[in-house]
Amino acid sequence: MTLNINNQTFILHPCGVVFWKDKDLLLIADVHLGKVSHFRKHGSAVPAKAILKNFDQLDRAISFFNPANICFLGDLFHSYVNTEWNIFESWILNQTAKITLITGNHDIISEHKYAALGISTGTELTLDNFLLTHHPDQRENLFNFCGHIHPGIRLQGLGKQSLKLPCFFQKSDQMIVPAFGEFTGIYILEPEENDKVYAMTDKEVILVHQ
Repeated sequence: MTLNINNQTFILHPCGVVFWKDKDLLLIADVHLGKVSHFRKHGSAVPAKAILKNFDQLDRAISFFNPANICFLGDLFHSYVNTEWNIFESWILNQTAKITLITGNHDIISEHKYAALGISTGTELTLDNFLLTHHPDQRENLFNFCGHIHPGIRLQGLGKQSLKLPCFFQKSDQMIVPAFGEFTGIYILEPEENDKVYAMTDKEVILVHQ
């Protein structure tokens, strides 16, 4: 799904990322690396192979767009360093894009560890008239791309069937990007009259509310 926002071109991909074509920049929110290992450590029956699924999905998105720049919109790593950090370090060595992390509430790992991997960190980033944050924010004359909410939409059928899907949730001056990571869950949002909602399926992005 290709959108024009403030005379800039953005592509919404069904794996849950936004590609800012004019800046050659890939936006990814709420990967929550390390969450699977965290659950397994505390006794949850999560398959070990689920650990690599986030990395497979990252590779899929990056290979599709081949961006010069990647910006993670917060909550890249779920908590403290665990075994998945070692996988992340190896994964980073194979990346050629310049990587920036907008820190979120789960990003408690020292910025020095990210700096050692060549990753820039900060609490927000302003590019032209766009504001990149983790938590939703509103600033005059700026369009905000953010994460944190893990947005989802409930679709209702005629026979009272319902389906919950992750989505890109767009307001007049903001887009909330879906959570990228496995086992992150979704939070159902109720669109207002002028909102636009782009639901994600495995293969496409569909405008379901305008």
